[in-house]
Amino acid sequence: MTTGVRRRMGVEERRQQLIGVALELFARRSPDEVSIDEIASAAGISRPLVYHYFPGKLSLYEAALKRAAEDLASRFEEPHQGSLGGRLLRVMRRFFDFVDEHGPGFSALMRGGPAVGSSTTNALIDSVRQVAYEQILSHLRVTDPPARLELLIRSWISLVESTALIWLDGRRIPRAELEIQLVHDFAALAAVSAAYDEEMTALLRRMLRDEPHDGPFTDLAARLITLAS
Repeated sequence: MTTGVRRRMGVEERRQQLIGVALELFARRSPDEVSIDEIASAAGISRPLVYHYFPGKLSLYEAALKRAAEDLASRFEEPHQGSLGGRLLRVMRRFFDFVDEHGPGFSALMRGGPAVGSSTTNALIDSVRQVAYEQILSHLRVTDPPARLELLIRSWISLVESTALIWLDGRRIPRAELEIQLVHDFAALAAVSAAYDEEMTALLRRMLRDEPHDGPFTDLAARLITLAS
């Protein structure tokens, strides 16, 4: 008969384990409701040992927030293949996968959680928004965006955030409907901007030219035509 010997983790390995444990707990409940004792118990170590790796709950929360922010930012990465509408729809599905899996943690990320107002939290949230902004610009093949395009993209990113937060409060609208609606919202915002700006008009025409007959933007056009008839 052999007996197992628990392997002692290195410092960085233990830190990463604690971050992972914290993220799992934050995915089920708000970080405000999760105690250091719970994190220690889930990790199989003592409370004082948690403080050996992190000075306090805030520092552990910020480390977990950083990992979550990196994960969320990666959801906006999409190969430059197919129409823009199709790409945005795939991004929205991955984005809502994250929201669905990390509900309370996502809310804490967007609202600041126990680190509300801290420079670290604000920087992490802004980094996710900036990645999303730059990814969309790259898909539009624009390097020097005009003012109206920047306004359009940043407004849409804010709309995506607020929609996800509202959806989490009861999930009263089917998720799949929201994903396609947000892609339609992007096209609608682009159309409104095009009504005021020639550069945006050219950009919108390029977006629509590459859209297939069964694409999200074509679907929106068909819905609007039906409303007007």
